[in-house]
Order: sequence, then structure tokens, then C-alpha cells
Amino acid sequence: MKVEPYLFFNGRADEAIRFYQDKLGAKVEMLMRFKESPEPPPPGVDAAELADKVMHASLIVGETRIMASDGCGTGTTSFEGVSLSVQVPSVAEAERVFTALGEGGSVQMPLAPTFFSAGFGMVADRFGVNWMIVADPAG
Repeated sequence: MKVEPYLFFNGRADEAIRFYQDKLGAKVEMLMRFKESPEPPPPGVDAAELADKVMHASLIVGETRIMASDGCGTGTTSFEGVSLSVQVPSVAEAERVFTALGEGGSVQMPLAPTFFSAGFGMVADRFGVNWMIVADPAG
């Protein structure tokens, strides 16, 4: 069994993908737009409005796959109650990742040493995705 996060960006998936490529070195494994789907959109969905939006994307970040979509809804994006945890080998890398993800976002807990990590911090990125950055205890 494998559990992989699937994030819905409500129209900002292209922007989010570019952000994660720049800040985390994410590699786009696959990207499909709604206009490329072999099936028509669900009833009541405006196909023309969704045509260039991301139906499904798969990103590789380090050893992890993160999937993303613009979704079909018009509501606001909310990632409350969920955080993605990133483990890095050193405090220097933790600082780099923490700062990069925090650009345009908000710090929930500044990066600092803890009993379980040489550097731990929590930040929400500009899309509202919550991240926990964990440096190796010896790092």
C-alpha cells in the first residue's frame, strides 16, 4: 500500500507546479489538461472554461510523488488539517527549503532546534499548503 498526497489548487495548479519546480526541484512526471481528456467533462461543467486547466499532474519531489489538479469546483482552496512533512539531511538545507516555501506564505513555527531535530519549522506556502521541515537530528 502507498499513500500519496493529491492537492487541488482551484485554478492555480500551473502556478503551483512552477513554484514547486523552482523551490523544491520538483520534476513533472505527467501533466494532462482537461481538453486532453478522452472523456467529456461531467454534466454541468463548462468544458471551454476548464480546457486549459490542469486535470491531473504528477510531480516527483525527492523520493515522493505529489499529484495535483485545478479541480472542477469554483470554491476556495483549503488545506487545513493537513501538512506535508519534508525531511532533509542538514540544517542548511532545512533553512533553504523553509525560506523557499515561505516566499509569499506564512510562518507558523520558526525553524529551530528541537529534541527530535536539529532544525524543525512549519510554514504555509503561498497556496495555503502546510509544510513541516525536519532536518536530520545529526544535521
